[in-house]
Amino acid sequence: MEIEGRIIQDLGIQSGTSKAGNPWKKRELVLETFGSYPRKVKFHIFGDRVDTIRLEQGKDYILSFDLESREFNGRWYTDVNVYQAREYAANNPAPAYGEPAPAYGAAPQGGYPQPAAAPGFGAPVQQPSFSPAPASSDEDLPF
Repeated sequence: MEIEGRIIQDLGIQSGTSKAGNPWKKRELVLETFGSYPRKVKFHIFGDRVDTIRLEQGKDYILSFDLESREFNGRWYTDVNVYQAREYAANNPAPAYGEPAPAYGAAPQGGYPQPAAAPGFGAPVQQPSFSPAPASSDEDLPF
């Protein structure tokens, strides 16, 4: 999967030793997506990729990542693990923050053809007439 956005915060590098005695390290960062409703996504880079993937706060990137969820003590946790990053193309600038959303019902950009209306679509609906049968006092039950 891929996500595009700007690195807004570097949460630093954590390191330690596993139960098996192997050293590990992890770098956590926060990315803010582009568009009218930007989202903040915390992700991490794990292992040797910490040294090979160089990200700078304030720059725009396209990140390739995997999602993984795991259960611990009855609660579920989801990790966003980045395995590749590339700078957002300079000739394709990032959309401006706060760009207005297209108007409701506006034609989509790019000239996509609109589907043809189904036959009878938009015609008034004929309501069925209903007239209840006269009730008699000795026939209270429907059977």
